Amino acid sequence: MYNSYKDMETSELKKDLFEHYSFTADKNQSLLRIDKFLMDKIQNATRTKIQSAINNNYIKVNDKDIKANYKIKPNDIIKILLPTEPKESEVIPEKIELDIVYEDESIIIINKPSGMVVHPAYNNWTGTLVNGLAYYFENLPNKKGNIGRPGLVHRIDKDTSGLLVIAKTEESMNSLSKQFFDHSIDRKYYALVWGDFDEDDGTIDKMLKRSFNDRRVVDVTQDDNFGKKAITHFKVIERFRYVTLIECSLETGRTHQIRAHMKHIGHSIFGDKTYGGDRILKGPIFSKYKAFINNCFSIMPSQALHAKSIGFIHPQTKKYVKFESDLPTEFESILEKWRNYIIPNNSFF
Repeated sequence: MYNSYKDMETSELKKDLFEHYSFTADKNQSLLRIDKFLMDKIQNATRTKIQSAINNNYIKVNDKDIKANYKIKPNDIIKILLPTEPKESEVIPEKIELDIVYEDESIIIINKPSGMVVHPAYNNWTGTLVNGLAYYFENLPNKKGNIGRPGLVHRIDKDTSGLLVIAKTEESMNSLSKQFFDHSIDRKYYALVWGDFDEDDGTIDKMLKRSFNDRRVVDVTQDDNFGKKAITHFKVIERFRYVTLIECSLETGRTHQIRAHMKHIGHSIFGDKTYGGDRILKGPIFSKYKAFINNCFSIMPSQALHAKSIGFIHPQTKKYVKFESDLPTEFESILEKWRNYIIPNNSFF
């Protein structure tokens, strides 16, 4: 099979490595040996295991091999790559800072930042909200068909920020799951979308399906065999002529529902790469305007969509509760830029 140990070693080195952990050092990170850094981040990690992984080139910092005495610096990206692919149902506990809005014995409300994936899946096995929850809690309930996603009763897209409710007990998972199934959860999103509206509010009632050409994309359809009912209500919050801040209420909770619906009616979400909102769709051709838009994109590189509030019947008290969150700083920043872009005579540069 192999002519020599050298051939075997070369073959082993050619094997694919799979990402099991990924960490980004804080911008204020003090110099710290990598073994101490990782022992604080990974449960059951030992100095011996970490040094062995380094010797086998399984640990990369900024995509480069390191030595065992390497010291972590601010903004370093540390990845642990192993020859075995993570299992679909495996949840690796990771020490990840969570923005906890509320917590009691039954539920926890998390304000998820843009850029964080909710649960582990292909190409995103680590660094997810669920990895962080697995570290924060010893046990979270799993419902049928939800293995590998403990505590989750719903999710929001990676590049969408905002509120998520997590179930801490079987009772709360059953209660919340039923409320989501019955569409009785009150969810409101803020979105900055391209274009102006003739009306102050409206409803989009269009079925959605996965695109046959690209499974990552959702399309509007009239085909009852493939489409799922999807209803989005919206109202205008603030107008900026070329873009508009709106509030969306979900009657259903389909994948990419707001994003796909808004594109369908000609109002793609500002910055949404998947649905065409990451280019200039409205406005003048002046270079000054183009520079202004590009500056907005650089401030907020993700889509301008935020899950602002969520209301439901509390699983334990049986009383209605509602939680709200502020818009992320970068979202507020681009809104302020648009406000300042309006000149006194209500026209634009």
